[in-house]
Amino acid sequence: MIKKLVLVFVALIAIQSYGQEGTASPYSFYGIGSLKFKGTVENRSMGGIGVFIDSIHVNLRNPASYVTKNIEAWDNQSRPVKFAVGGSYTSTNLKAEDGSDTSKSTTFDYIAINIPAGKFGFGLGLLPYTSVGYKLESLNDANDLENRFTGEGGLNKAFLGMAYQITDGLSFGVDAQYNFGNIRNSIVEYVYDNGVITQYQSRETNRSDLSGLNFNFGLSYNRMLTNKLQLAATATYTPESELVSKNERSIATIITNSSTGQEIVNNSIDVDLEGLGLEETELTLPSKLSFGLGIGQPRKWFAGAEYTTQKTSNFSNDLFSSNTTSYEDASTISVGGFFIPDYRSLTNYLKRSVYRAGVRYEKTGLVINTESIKEFGISFGVGLPLSGGISNANFGVEIGKRGTTNNNLIQENFINFQLSLSLGDRWFQKRKYN
Repeated sequence: MIKKLVLVFVALIAIQSYGQEGTASPYSFYGIGSLKFKGTVENRSMGGIGVFIDSIHVNLRNPASYVTKNIEAWDNQSRPVKFAVGGSYTSTNLKAEDGSDTSKSTTFDYIAINIPAGKFGFGLGLLPYTSVGYKLESLNDANDLENRFTGEGGLNKAFLGMAYQITDGLSFGVDAQYNFGNIRNSIVEYVYDNGVITQYQSRETNRSDLSGLNFNFGLSYNRMLTNKLQLAATATYTPESELVSKNERSIATIITNSSTGQEIVNNSIDVDLEGLGLEETELTLPSKLSFGLGIGQPRKWFAGAEYTTQKTSNFSNDLFSSNTTSYEDASTISVGGFFIPDYRSLTNYLKRSVYRAGVRYEKTGLVINTESIKEFGISFGVGLPLSGGISNANFGVEIGKRGTTNNNLIQENFINFQLSLSLGDRWFQKRKYN
């Protein structure tokens, strides 16, 4: 057990030390940033579906997954304690009508633990919820730099959940989720005198510290239709909630070092946001509802689909507003599954491996210049068994695109590589003596 815990922490430190730029998407400029996928590499490799629930993998999509059936190989006496840690690396090609560029980002995606206790199960963990990371520039009519927009930060989510097995195959769960983090951005306006840039420029800097609590409820149902076919159905619901945003804003005159790009502050004034009624504001986190359905043969194959809808049209941010930006209801359709050639094979390691694939189509809910921002992705993955049979290393890749080049917007063509460890161990078991 100690070796597995050490392995988890080594993997976590390696992921964090490699880099922690959560995103490099210009679309993270809007709202509270780009939403991060809430799920494991196993989920993501199957198009993002969370309808498949078993006894050896952590499932972050549905809190009802914290309680599952006992394992037959353990005489149906207990289930393993499950650990999961994952991270990803993304390379993105940013394409506009007048050119293109490339960005790269690396992020820690999640760490979680699932503990069984009879008909109950408990889960806790930490994962990023949104990420902000952009550097945008606009040009004036003379093709000179007019504005520079930069931003970083995002929201994190710490969760604690519990599930209960109502009947054999039917379970209910709930997560309490605490959201916290900050978003920092700045806008620099460049001034020219007869085509020559002046010594001083103006910069507006904003910081919002965000926090708030929300809940996520889930149901899971599994039933054997025949001796080989198993039906799986899931549903989750996240009610609307509020985030408290404590805001700061300052205006400064700066000098920009032409060789390094460093911004040196000449003088700065804090804006009286309290007088404007903006020192502390509330942001609405929209409600979300999802349904999943799948069928498969245990330890052999599975295919499923999931539909998610979110009331993104209810999102608002009093501190930042734009006449060119609005929000509509978001939705996602995901289809995916897995195949195991022969999980009992003793001579062929690859036959015991899990091969996953999926596809997803998402309407993000963001509308810019009347264009609805959409996202598409196709994913593949493999799960490699580790010693003991209930632990595995998972690799995934997703290829897709976000946005469009219409109406002077940017299209992101991305490839995302994911790595995770899913580790299980038996903590609670009955000792037998002859």
